[in-house]
Amino acid sequence: MKFFSKSCLITAIMLLVFCMVSDSLANEWLGFCTESSKNMLDSCKFGAQDDYWLALAKCNNIPNAEKRSICKSNAAKDLTSMTQDCQDQFEVRLEICDGLGEKAYNPIIKPADFVDVIDNQFFPLKPGTTFVYEGMTEKGKEHIKVNVTHNTKKILGVTCIEVRDTVTVDGVLVEDTLDWYAQDKEGNVWYFGENSGEFEDGLIVSLECSGIAGVDGEKPGIIMKAHPQVGDLYRQEFSLDVAEDMAKVLKLNGAVTVPYGSSTHFTNCLRTKEFTPLEPDAVENKFYAKDIGNIRTVDVATGDHVDLIDILTE
Repeated sequence: MKFFSKSCLITAIMLLVFCMVSDSLANEWLGFCTESSKNMLDSCKFGAQDDYWLALAKCNNIPNAEKRSICKSNAAKDLTSMTQDCQDQFEVRLEICDGLGEKAYNPIIKPADFVDVIDNQFFPLKPGTTFVYEGMTEKGKEHIKVNVTHNTKKILGVTCIEVRDTVTVDGVLVEDTLDWYAQDKEGNVWYFGENSGEFEDGLIVSLECSGIAGVDGEKPGIIMKAHPQVGDLYRQEFSLDVAEDMAKVLKLNGAVTVPYGSSTHFTNCLRTKEFTPLEPDAVENKFYAKDIGNIRTVDVATGDHVDLIDILTE
């Protein structure tokens, strides 16, 4: 009888533990977005701490006491600033969770669901087409060429069209990027990754934003929906701590005049808010015209904008 009682007790305890673990896992899964955001907050703060201690180590090798003290003071200020940045990123991520819900982001990609062309009305990409943009920004005169090449690249089994995007400021190359896009049968245009190089004085200084879906946890996002509706919120890129671009549809009847041709006034434009938790203050409004694509990009903070000035075809 005692053996039976102990056996029942052990079984009951095991069942209780199992249920508790199951509930915990279920709650964790249902709260994936928020939990992931908390993980990223911790990662960011640990990174800030790591930079702080490294800075102190460098300060401690400065012989001059006054300079050493200034160095440590600056390191402490940087830590405070970076910690605030981490919190700001966290707040944006929580807003994203509120908009998208708590489900894990895990798009199912089936190559058979994709087509060979990209003819989305707001994001057409015909090989041999080059879109040219210009505008004055805080950095100087920005000139952008977006060339839809004839090259393709298979990513996750999907044949993607390769687009080369080059940016110059005052005639000097600052960015050279290869982007890969594909359209599904419903008309959504997916973004599968990029190979992005940033330049200074003619030398490449960063490949930080480069990444391809399916590698190191990176996942594709939707750059343009087939049938966008006001209020739509969606992920354009998903590479944690590297590229986490988001878009929200603001209007379907936006109007804007750009210097394309002699000067063209567009109506019924799609207007979006595009942002990323990695840079909470970097918010852009983009205007897309039917059968053309992006015609204006506006920096919300400064009001600076880059406009379509020409479309070249082979």
